[in-house]
Amino acid sequence: MSRRDVAIRRPSVKVDELAPASPRRSRRRASMNLQLADGVVLFSAMVAINIVRFGASWPTYSLPYYLAGFAGAVAIHLITFYCGGLYEQELRLGRRTQLPAIAGLMLSALLIVAAIELVTGRYVIPRFNLPFLFVLGVTGLGLNRVIGRLLRRRAEGPARVLIVGTQQEVERARAHLDENLTGITVAGRSSGGRQLLSDVRRTGATEVLLVSSRALDELYPEPLATLEQAGVGVLKRVSARDTLLGLAGVREVGGMPFVALRTHTLPRSRVRFKRLVELAGVVVTLPLWLAVLGVTAVYVLLAVGWPVLFWQDRVGREGRPFRMVKFRTMHPDAEEGVGPVLAKHGDPRVVASCAWLRSTRLDELPQLWNVLRGEMSVVGPRPERPEMTAHFDVLIPGYSRRHEVPPGITGLAQIYGRYHTDPEYKLGHDLQYLVNWSPVLDLQILARTIWVVLSRRV
Repeated sequence: MSRRDVAIRRPSVKVDELAPASPRRSRRRASMNLQLADGVVLFSAMVAINIVRFGASWPTYSLPYYLAGFAGAVAIHLITFYCGGLYEQELRLGRRTQLPAIAGLMLSALLIVAAIELVTGRYVIPRFNLPFLFVLGVTGLGLNRVIGRLLRRRAEGPARVLIVGTQQEVERARAHLDENLTGITVAGRSSGGRQLLSDVRRTGATEVLLVSSRALDELYPEPLATLEQAGVGVLKRVSARDTLLGLAGVREVGGMPFVALRTHTLPRSRVRFKRLVELAGVVVTLPLWLAVLGVTAVYVLLAVGWPVLFWQDRVGREGRPFRMVKFRTMHPDAEEGVGPVLAKHGDPRVVASCAWLRSTRLDELPQLWNVLRGEMSVVGPRPERPEMTAHFDVLIPGYSRRHEVPPGITGLAQIYGRYHTDPEYKLGHDLQYLVNWSPVLDLQILARTIWVVLSRRV
């Protein structure tokens, strides 16, 4: 069967049948309660340290000023924790310790507070208090998560595990679970594939363990996406063959190595953090971009006439359409009679005097407007036209994953690929970007983009 004959498999079981709305609401409520508990711990620690050091009479500032400053510092900590993914729902099996993440984010928040105090010259949290606040904060936040796990288990009951594999593989895995892990219930066995969703519904499983060494082709993108949306954790046993991929983040479940499978690689909190960082960068450098945009607009007006801007429907985050803007570089009615086609090197539709605008990517600069509106990012997968996206969704399994974040003006596929690079290869770059996203990676891509622009490698 050719790839053109492949159809997208739609789930026969609804998400609400796998995970009712009330448990999902309780998980959101638990996350909010955890944030509140963290805030109480941090605020109490700040007050307690001051009392131990200074007694009832605090120096320099009034009590209301200190309390207001402590509240502001707590807000900075909670925002840092949220952007760092500390409030994302954790899997119940193979849970890794959160203390390293807590310590790293706590240190980052304290550095932000210290930097603000240094700039303003008003030390609401005395510098000598910071090391003690770090120790008390990490300890208190760690205890909050231990208590949260106990309350979650009490509210949701023990984890119900559905094991997927052959009869022999399931029996071997079950023996390991019975010997090494308490507090779980093995709900049953499944052969996987299209039957998996029905088996999860039938058994009420909260976690799925894939112990078979078979490929994931029959689970990805469906029913894996439906299970994730329903809050059902899916873990795959790590085999010797899997280690060739250089896996990171391996978890231990009943003495067996597993990796968590997720169709969404970037949590919502990280997407919002990315948006905040990029928006700040665009606003700070806006005068520079306005000057470049003005000069380029005058050139386009002289070269191709009016209109200077070209608007086109593209597919954005989560598949939502939006109107993308760029400088016009093609002849009027360039697609008349041919319809939508992919851009290519030496495209005859491009006005000759504007070819350099495309090779230097200057025609993309008006998309900063889309960035300010929240429709695009500075860095991310390039947005495609709806016709192309619908075509690639059928041909390339998992193509929709590139829509997890707003599309970008530049991206990993643009600095390593070219106009004629196959869409499936570009998808590999896009997903690699999502898996490894960080502000540092964005800076590296921007620096590499400058080199691509100067060398005119398209």
